[in-house]
Amino acid sequence: MNRDFWISKWKKGETGFHQDEINPYLKEFLPELGLKKGDLIFVPLCGKSRDMLWLSEEGYPLLGVELSSLACEAFFNERGIEPEYEVWGPFSKYRSREVSLLCGDFFDLGAGDLKDVKAVYDRASLIALPPEMRERYAAHLKKNLPSNVPILLITLSYPEGEMEGPPFSVTAEEVDKHYSHEFHISDVVSREIIGEEPLFQSRGLTSLVERVFILKPR
Repeated sequence: MNRDFWISKWKKGETGFHQDEINPYLKEFLPELGLKKGDLIFVPLCGKSRDMLWLSEEGYPLLGVELSSLACEAFFNERGIEPEYEVWGPFSKYRSREVSLLCGDFFDLGAGDLKDVKAVYDRASLIALPPEMRERYAAHLKKNLPSNVPILLITLSYPEGEMEGPPFSVTAEEVDKHYSHEFHISDVVSREIIGEEPLFQSRGLTSLVERVFILKPR
C-alpha cells in the first residue's frame, strides 16, 4: 500500500471510512488529555474529518496532515471557507484561522512541524496502515512529537484472516508494543460493534471490537 492507493480512493469517491458524525469517544475522553483552550491538536491522516470542525469550535486549533489535496480542499469548501495557501517545505499548506492542513506524506513531517502540538487525536491513522507500516508510523510520530504530548487513540480489531484491510485490525497487544516504552496506556473502552456494522458483516467479519486508548507520556 502506498500514497497512490489513498489518493485514488479520494479521486474515486471511495471514502466509506469518512464519518459524518462527530466521534462520541472524542467528546467523552478529550477532557482526559488535560488540555486548555487554545492548545494545538495534531490529527494525522486527517482526511476531511468533521471531528476537526468540532474541536476547532470547542476552542482547539488543529494541525492535520493528509495525502489527498481533494480531501484538504473539501474540508474547507464544505464549510464555505476560502483557506490561505502556501508551500510549506515538502507540503502544500491550507490554512484558516483555526485549522491548518498539510497536504503531503506523513513521513515527511519533522519535529519543527509538530513543535507546538499539545495532543494527538488518532481515530483513523493506525488502522489505515498495513502491519509493515504501523511500526514505522508509530516510530516517526514518537520521534517528532514534543515531550509530554498525550494521544487519544481509537482502534478496531477483528479475527485474523476474516477480512483484508483497510481498516486493519490493531490489537491491544500491538498498541502496547508500539507505545508502552514511552507512554502509560489506559485501555478505557472495549466494545463489540459487529451487530451495528452490516457493511463489515457483508465483508465476512464475525467480530469487530472498537477500543479507545489514552496514552500519557511516562
